[in-house]
Amino acid sequence: MLSSPRARAKVRLALALTALAAGSAAAIVPATAAVASPSSDAWNETAYRGQVEVVRTTDGPADPSVLTGTVFVDRDRDSVNDRNERGLRGVVVSNGRDVVTTDSRGRYRLPVYDNMTVFITQPSGYQVPVDASNIAQFHYNHLPEGSPELRYGGIEPTGPLPDAVNFPLVQSNPAKSQEQHCVIAGDLQPYNKTEVGYAREGAINDLAQRHDYQGCGTLFIGDVVGDDLSLYPDVKELTGLTNGPARFLPGNHDLDYDAETAEHSFDTFRAQLAPAYYSYDVGDVHVLALNTVRYPCTPDVDNADGRRPQCDDPAEKPAYNGRLGDDQLAWLERDLAKVGRDKLIVVASHISLLNWADEGSPIHNVDQVREVHDLLNGRKAVAVSGHSHSIENMKTGDLAQGWRDLFGVEGLPFPHITAGAISGDWYSGELTEDGYPVAVGRDGGMPGLLTLDVKGNSFKERYTVTGKDDEVQTQLGINSPAYREWYAARQAWNEDQQGEAPEPGDPNVVDREDLTGRTWLTTNFWMGSTGSTVKVKIDGDPEREATRTQELRGEDQLVGPEWSDPHAAAQQLLSDASLADRSMHLWRFELPADLAAGEHSAEVTATDSYGRRFTDELRFQVVEQR
Repeated sequence: MLSSPRARAKVRLALALTALAAGSAAAIVPATAAVASPSSDAWNETAYRGQVEVVRTTDGPADPSVLTGTVFVDRDRDSVNDRNERGLRGVVVSNGRDVVTTDSRGRYRLPVYDNMTVFITQPSGYQVPVDASNIAQFHYNHLPEGSPELRYGGIEPTGPLPDAVNFPLVQSNPAKSQEQHCVIAGDLQPYNKTEVGYAREGAINDLAQRHDYQGCGTLFIGDVVGDDLSLYPDVKELTGLTNGPARFLPGNHDLDYDAETAEHSFDTFRAQLAPAYYSYDVGDVHVLALNTVRYPCTPDVDNADGRRPQCDDPAEKPAYNGRLGDDQLAWLERDLAKVGRDKLIVVASHISLLNWADEGSPIHNVDQVREVHDLLNGRKAVAVSGHSHSIENMKTGDLAQGWRDLFGVEGLPFPHITAGAISGDWYSGELTEDGYPVAVGRDGGMPGLLTLDVKGNSFKERYTVTGKDDEVQTQLGINSPAYREWYAARQAWNEDQQGEAPEPGDPNVVDREDLTGRTWLTTNFWMGSTGSTVKVKIDGDPEREATRTQELRGEDQLVGPEWSDPHAAAQQLLSDASLADRSMHLWRFELPADLAAGEHSAEVTATDSYGRRFTDELRFQVVEQR
């Protein structure tokens, strides 16, 4: 995430939250059934475990300016390129700049650079080996002298160029299937071992119960840890509990902050987890795992237009920026040139190509977003990202004012999805009975995981709230004048805590004055988007349509209590947490001013852009006077 307030203490919420938490009932109409396992075999019984084969001799390679090797089918699964094992033709291999394909015997040749990561693009129908922690093994770091002195170690000296680096593969039906379930895990981001435990009890436990993602696996899209890179072994223990290959891309909290140049800013990440960027194929999907964090950013590269002054003093005040390096951009173009135009392209990054929560910030979107859009012109694509700890389902054609102002974008050329966060609002708030914090996000979203359900080259996105069924997709609340008055008073008290704190009262009670002063029933539909609808039925009357607060037609963000998620904001104002004072997936329905005194029920049906329906219910009371 952009700037996590880690100085905050974990504040236990008051008992008043019990009433708030009861404000929204669980959904009662399932939209999608739980996905069955594609195989009766447990992942641990079938996973291909091994490593990249690095071959060295005393003589060394004949030409130290060229790296050679073979991509081979590892029939006996020992990670050694035996004589009777065939090489695989047409596999893409890269050094992070150049991109080549293997010949008829599986051989490749690549130019050598002093600091490079060599990796293959896993071809569809094959699986690269995974280690004991389920982490995909498909790359080799070449850094002869090792990293400069870094707090967390970086890359140890690799020595002279090996004679060969060979990449083993096995055939895999799950990785070949036209049906894939690709888990996108945003911002795990533990800052200590306690928070590692929260992740284990929460989203990781959910993944341990699922068996639908063996082919595509889980992609952790940055901020794998929260600045303390010594926690990577703890993260590996977590991925060891999952049921598919685990892959990672870097975020701004995975940095070697003591690196003096961007060349070495992710050395520890590269040593422990993965290349800084790479690609892989499953089924008809090509995943581009990008590094969109440049640190330290510099005035000549990052602030040439004057919009990023935080980049002007990298020596004394180092900062990061959302940007692709020149080598990566060249690699991206070359990689895509090898990809069939019938493939679905998943562009994964930490900092979003474009996001809504920070749509007006040049550092929290990617400088070269238009170049990336141009490279994908005419292709079927979707972008997925993390960083903002928000859930955003943005469709083709959507537009925010900041995207136009900063980058000249006049509408999204393909969907962009911000995947939420496992850590939610940095593991803040009270603990649930299952042992992890509520952590309600800045948009009122809940911690969880995104899944892309793919058939061929088409997909549908779904969001699974931590510890909940897939049917739970909405959160209801009441935004009344009384709530808005309390919001302002409590916000002021939080800034200057004098006297008694204003109390929120019962969130599900409104009086006649509230109704005549505009009171809305709000629906926070986490995967709601353009093309979604929300309809409300009061006391069994004919249903009527609610209005989306942000239409994403080029308008600026609407911010403040009137545009907030009251169910979320009322909890957040009672603790040291973010504030859901805006959202791009909030709908509201004005309650009739003539509702009779007494108990009432609101039944809400939220329908997503694919026609999947979810229902939720809120019971509330009307009184003549408080």
